[in-house]
Amino acid sequence: MTSEMIEKFVKQKNRKDIAVNVHFKDRDTVKGLFILGMDYEELKSKNFWRIVSSNCMKEWKQTNDVNLTRIFNGVSFTRLSDEQS
Repeated sequence: MTSEMIEKFVKQKNRKDIAVNVHFKDRDTVKGLFILGMDYEELKSKNFWRIVSSNCMKEWKQTNDVNLTRIFNGVSFTRLSDEQS
């Protein structure tokens, strides 16, 4: 997916604090939250995205520890969907 497509999905419906499903070409789906941190614009320009997975979400909300996140390449995304889907 392109960075424009990903950003449009993340920004629509104000998904800032809402977990989503990230579907990949060659790996299992990741349920998580896109992080709009200090490096968001730089990463977005390279089509990289900082995501905290749902299993680290509780700790992330308490600490905002960037070490709980992972960076994914948007090129490997096949689609994005709401967590309920």
